[in-house]
Amino acid sequence: MVFCYLKWFIGFVSRDVLTKASRSSNRSTSLVWRCCYHRTPGSFLDPEMRAFLEENTEVSSSGHLTPEIRLRLLTPRCRFWQERADLWPYGDPFWAIYWPGGQALSRYILDNPDAVRMGSVLDLGSGCGATAIAAVMSGASQVLANDIDPIAGMAMVLNCELNNVNPFPILTKNIIDTELDHWDLIVLGDMFYDEQLANSLHRWLRKCISIHGTKVLIGDPGRPQFLGHRIHSQLHQVVEYSLPESTRQENNGLTSSIVWSYQP
Repeated sequence: MVFCYLKWFIGFVSRDVLTKASRSSNRSTSLVWRCCYHRTPGSFLDPEMRAFLEENTEVSSSGHLTPEIRLRLLTPRCRFWQERADLWPYGDPFWAIYWPGGQALSRYILDNPDAVRMGSVLDLGSGCGATAIAAVMSGASQVLANDIDPIAGMAMVLNCELNNVNPFPILTKNIIDTELDHWDLIVLGDMFYDEQLANSLHRWLRKCISIHGTKVLIGDPGRPQFLGHRIHSQLHQVVEYSLPESTRQENNGLTSSIVWSYQP
């Protein structure tokens, strides 16, 4: 079952598994890039892919921390909630779950628009694109969503349409450990699930802060891999949110999610 498969990965995903998502077809990747550059809502989505995503997800605005944002998600009413995981034809659909760290970041940005207003925001590991959408809604002047899965990029375009937001640029490659232009704010949620990835993030984020003075906000519901990592000693808690019951059930009983400011 795809949902149960994803649920298991909440605490135990390996980097190698996530990398499978980047091996989707070249056709899919090029479609995402066309969406990025043309910035026209949905005009360049492959009709068959659009139909597949619309058929196998459900538009939801409940059961999470940001009812203002409508998203195409995998829900109990979707075929692949119970279907065998190997029947899903693309990379693992992590973008189809609204993870609790991303929920907290999105809620915080909607409640505190001054955190992003007129600034540039990089949403790292964007998934469904909710936090990037929240940044646009709150007045960010520039938003870039990054996710290694090209299908996630297509889902983000659909989610932008749902929220009457012009599609923002979407970058579908691994940018960790690369040189970046200046960003006022980097946001990332639910990414400290693997020690190797966590170490890479720690080094790279510290470098972004050192070179550009970038602010960093991290969303996480308190997974052991995050709480036990050495970055945790350099974090300042910004806000904690109680998770809705449905999100708790989908995330092995985690009850809250916290936004942290990284201040090395």
